[in-house]
Amino acid sequence: MINDLDIEDLYENAPCGYLSVLPDMTIARLNATLAGWLGFEVDALIGTDFTRLLTAGGRIHYETHFGPILQMNGQLDGIALDFVTSDRRRIPVFMTANVKADDAGVPLLIRITALDARDRRTYERELLESRTRAELLARTLQRSLLPPALLPPSGMTAAAHYHAASGDELGGDFYDLFPLSEDRWGFFLGDVCGKGAAAAAVTSLTRYTLRAAAVYDNDPVAVLHNLDSVLRQEFRDNNAQFCTAVFGVLCRSAGGFEVCMANGGHPPPLVIRADGTAHYVHMTGGQLVGLLRNARFVSTTVTLNAGDTLMLYTDGLTEARVGRGRFDDEGALLEFATEHAPTAPAALIDNLQTLLNSFGDGLVDDVALMALGVPPASAVPSASTAPSVQGGES
Repeated sequence: MINDLDIEDLYENAPCGYLSVLPDMTIARLNATLAGWLGFEVDALIGTDFTRLLTAGGRIHYETHFGPILQMNGQLDGIALDFVTSDRRRIPVFMTANVKADDAGVPLLIRITALDARDRRTYERELLESRTRAELLARTLQRSLLPPALLPPSGMTAAAHYHAASGDELGGDFYDLFPLSEDRWGFFLGDVCGKGAAAAAVTSLTRYTLRAAAVYDNDPVAVLHNLDSVLRQEFRDNNAQFCTAVFGVLCRSAGGFEVCMANGGHPPPLVIRADGTAHYVHMTGGQLVGLLRNARFVSTTVTLNAGDTLMLYTDGLTEARVGRGRFDDEGALLEFATEHAPTAPAALIDNLQTLLNSFGDGLVDDVALMALGVPPASAVPSASTAPSVQGGES
C-alpha cells in the first residue's frame, strides 16, 4: 500500500523534473531530480525567477509565445526548451505545463514537468549526421553513374541535366554521348526500373554494356539486343531487371548529321526544327529491354540540319503531377517544344530546368534530359573550338 513517504519519494526522485511556479514566475517548489540536473541545491532555487533557468532565447520565446499560450489555454504540451545549469551548460528538455486556478479562474500556480531530452537530442543529431552522410554517398554514387562530360562531334553542341527526385535514394535514369570512331558517335538515354542500390547496379551495367556493344556493331537495334541479352542473362527468374532506352548513332551528312536511333520502350524523342516547328520521332512498337524473350526494337533515321535540336527525356518529366493529372496528358511537352523553337541545346535544357522547378512536389520521379543540336549556319564553331558540354546534376 502506498503511504505518504512513497509519494514524497516519487515526487523528489521521479525520472523527470517537477516545478511549481507562482503566477509571477517565482519558483515555489521543485524536486531533487531537477535540482540535480541543474547542479543546484533545492533551497538555492526556491524563490528565484523560473525564467532565469532558461537560455536567453528560451526566455524570449517563453515571454512572447509560450507564456501567453499558457495563460490563454491553461496548458502547454511538449515544448522544447533548454535549461541552463550552474556551470552554464545546456540541458535540452521537453516541457509540459498546466495552470491551477481558483473558482474565479484566477491563476494560483503553474505546474511544470520537464523530461530530459539529452539522449533524444544526441539520437536526432546522429540521425541527421547519418542522413547527411547517406545523401552525400548517394550523390557521389549518382555522379559515378553519369558521364563526367558529353563529347559531341565538332559542328554539334550538347547539353544534359539530371534531376534526382530523392536526395538519399539512387535513381535509375542514365545518358551519355561519346565518340565511336573518327566519323561516328554514340548516344543513349534511358530509365532503369526501380530505385536504390539494385537500380544503380543495373544502371552501371547498362551504361557500360551499351558503350561496349556500340563499338562492335553499327546497328542501333543490334546494340539494344545485346543489352537485352546481358540483362536477361544477369538477372534471371524472379529477379528480372529491365529498362527503357533510346540508343543512337551520329554520322555527318551534308550540312548536318544523320541520326539513326533505336527505341526500347522509351518515350519518343523530339526534334525541334530551325523553322520553328517541333515533332516527335515516333518509333512505335519498341519493347522493354531485358524483360521479354525475343523482344522487338524498332529504329528510324532523322537528319539534323543547321539550327535543329534533338531532345531526349525520361518519363519523370512527362508524368510530373500537375493539378489532377500529369504534365503531358494533353500534349503539353510538344507545345513546350514548339513554344521554344528554334532553340540551342543549352538554352533548351535551361528552360526545361525552369519547367521542372515549377512542378514543385509534383515532380515525383527522377528526370534525365539530353539535347543535341547543330548550330545555325552562321554560328557553327570550328573543330578547334567545338565545346564538350558537361552533363548536369541537381
